[in-house]
Amino acid sequence: MDGTLLNSKSQLSSTNVKALKEASSRGVKVVIATGKARPAVMRIFKEVDLAGKDGIVSEFSPGVFLQGLLVYGRQGREIFRRNLDANVCREACLYSLETEVPLIAFTEDRCLTLFDHPLVDSMHTVYHEQKAEIMPSVEHLVAAAGIQKLVFMDTPEGVTTALRPYWSEATGDSARVVQTVPDMLEIVPPGTSKGSGVNMLLGHLGITPKEVWASRVILPCCCF
Repeated sequence: MDGTLLNSKSQLSSTNVKALKEASSRGVKVVIATGKARPAVMRIFKEVDLAGKDGIVSEFSPGVFLQGLLVYGRQGREIFRRNLDANVCREACLYSLETEVPLIAFTEDRCLTLFDHPLVDSMHTVYHEQKAEIMPSVEHLVAAAGIQKLVFMDTPEGVTTALRPYWSEATGDSARVVQTVPDMLEIVPPGTSKGSGVNMLLGHLGITPKEVWASRVILPCCCF
């Protein structure tokens, strides 16, 4: 959604709101596929009256979230979840403490972190994700719940010159790194793909790819 459906302020543009409402009014079912968590998407869509029972997204609608690591099917019920390797999570947390580079762990509808930081706050205030809970230790964070993905936050230069080179090598075959915006680096399980999540959801709903229209320009979602 960032950089496609959303504008530079992480808001739905009036053009996209109009397009979404037009599609919905014509009976087109719009399903979101995004790297964001479901609560963030609901918060964004609520601002333009597109969330809830009669909106585009709700707790009871299908969708693909967290880069395809959480997929919800009919009635919003979870049909797929994939967690990051616990050892990778532990190593990333220790790195965060040692280097003082903020890290956010995404676990279903929660965000966890190890210390307060303005960049951590921005994940909530700018990007609409849940406010991060500060955990008392690395072990508490890793043991809190299954973690789907990790996000390091730094300057674009810090991500390019330090974080990405280090973690591209350090993760090996246990995970992979993804960079969708200049100041963040995501660590996700190997093989992570929103496309795979969409295909899984289509199979669950009994829909063929030929019945789907998808776009990353105006509507970065699946409509059927």
